[in-house]
Amino acid sequence: MAAERVPVGRTTVVGRPGWERLLVWGGFPLAGAALGGLVWLVAGWVVALRWVPMRGPFALVDSLPDVPAALGCLGVGAAAGLALAFLAEREYVTVVVSDDRVVCIRAGAERSMPRAAVQAVFADEGRLVLLDRQGREAVVYSVRESADLPDAERLAGAFKAHGYPWSSGGDPYRDRYRRWVPDMDGLPAGANALLRARAQALESGDGEEAAQLREELARLGVVVREDRKKRQFWRPAPPPVEGPGR
Repeated sequence: MAAERVPVGRTTVVGRPGWERLLVWGGFPLAGAALGGLVWLVAGWVVALRWVPMRGPFALVDSLPDVPAALGCLGVGAAAGLALAFLAEREYVTVVVSDDRVVCIRAGAERSMPRAAVQAVFADEGRLVLLDRQGREAVVYSVRESADLPDAERLAGAFKAHGYPWSSGGDPYRDRYRRWVPDMDGLPAGANALLRARAQALESGDGEEAAQLREELARLGVVVREDRKKRQFWRPAPPPVEGPGR
C-alpha cells in the first residue's frame, strides 16, 4: 500500500475501524439480551430436569411472573453484553504517529517513543514492535501489544507517511535469536531464572506476568520473543541506561 502523504506537523491516528467498534457495542448487548431471553424461555424446562446442577437461577426466573421475568432476563443479558463491550474497548490499541513521536494507547495507559530513537518498526505475530538505535526493546520504549492492534497494512501506511523506518521483512535481528533451553550458557546472571518463570507464565496463559518478565529480561540485556508453541527465543542487546526521562 502506498504511503499517504501527511503534511508536516500533522498526526495520524490508527485504531479499530468505526464499523467494528459499532458492531461490538451493538452486537454484544443484543447477543446478551438474546441469551437472557433464551434463559427465560427454557427456565421452566430446566427446573423440571432434576439432574441438572445449579438450577437455582432458573428456578428464580421460573417463579416470577412472565413479564417481569422476561424483562429482567433481557436486561441482565444486555448489561452483561455492555460489560463485555467495555472490556473489549479497553483492550483495543490506538497508535498515534507524528513526525517526532509515536504513542500507543491502551486501557488509558500510554507508551511513547521519540522518532529520533527509532531504528526500526515492524509487525510481529499481531504485535507492533519498535526498536531503538541499539536494537533494544527498551523497558519504557518497548511496544509489544496483543492482536488487538489495528491491521499491519494500516500501521505500515501511517509509519511510512511520517518517515519512520518500517521494516516490511519483519524483525531485522531475527537471525540472531537462539532458542532458550533451561540453564543454557551465554545468558546474563539471573536471566535463566526469569526465562523459567516466563515459560511457566506462558504455559498458564498469564500474559501480564509474561510481559512483566519480558521487561525484567530487557533490563538484563536480553530481548525475548516466543512462537505459537510457547517456545522462547532470545538475543542479546545492550541493557537500557536508566536516567531522567526514561
